[in-house]
Amino acid sequence: MFYQFGDKIYETELKNADDSSLTTGFVSGTEIAAASLKLGFSPANIEACASMNKYFRSGVEVYGSYTFTELRIPAAASAAGKHCCVAIFIKRNTFIVVDVEDPDGIIKQKFMNAINRYPSSSVTTEKLICAFFDSLISNDIQFIERTGFQLSELEEDVVNNDTDKDFSLDILAAKKELLVMHSYYEQLLDITEALEENDNDVFPSDDLIYLSNITKKIVRLREDIDSLNNAAEHLQDAYQSSLDLKLNNSMKFFTVLTTVFFPLTIIVGWYGMNFDSMPEFHWKYGYLFVILLSGLTVGAFTLFAKVKKWF
Repeated sequence: MFYQFGDKIYETELKNADDSSLTTGFVSGTEIAAASLKLGFSPANIEACASMNKYFRSGVEVYGSYTFTELRIPAAASAAGKHCCVAIFIKRNTFIVVDVEDPDGIIKQKFMNAINRYPSSSVTTEKLICAFFDSLISNDIQFIERTGFQLSELEEDVVNNDTDKDFSLDILAAKKELLVMHSYYEQLLDITEALEENDNDVFPSDDLIYLSNITKKIVRLREDIDSLNNAAEHLQDAYQSSLDLKLNNSMKFFTVLTTVFFPLTIIVGWYGMNFDSMPEFHWKYGYLFVILLSGLTVGAFTLFAKVKKWF
């Protein structure tokens, strides 16, 4: 559906749209294909609207009269728990969003919120674009806060030595989500920075401040994500250090145990030679003597290890 701005927002068909007024739309791939001749869009761009791009960094294509890009929205940012994708066409007085993959209609709802954000008589293309991007990232701070709390809880588990067998999987899942969100913000920055450059003079230079403001907001979100990713890296290192410490303590225990009982091996080897001339073999207290010797030896080495604070 296409909309045009005047004293109010009203639905229109593209063939009836006034080129001097701002026209926008959230349309299907079929609708954009039908309108491509009037708008002068490349067949390759129209074909790209047929399926979701598998990569976040798809790039921005700047033509003489318009700019085209694809925008993939990750599940964590879509509020629907599913990956979404739209294609965007921008030219003078025209902003069109193509529904490539929006199963729950979340992106369309954000688009409608954006076109109703400002009074219709004062809306410009730049304001509309920034309102749409701002609507897309409006709930991202909640994801950032929630992930931060999750990492804090995992950190407490490490400090309290209360980690479970799924701890590593939890960390990896958090890092994967953060990596996806980082790619998402890099993608948004690719778009906003390309629009700010305004190589095809789509925007009046005085209105680029709106794009600059949304760019700064996205940069702050990306920095928050990077901070969380660094925290996850440090947490993973701390967990690995705790595992190494546990392993070292176990090895230390068995080393001390081996040291304490090693003399018994010597005693067993000594009396296992079975020479007839060994007096203990014919002494009636020989058996008790070896028991006492073994006990005293273990006790002495245990005391020695305790003094040395080996355990």
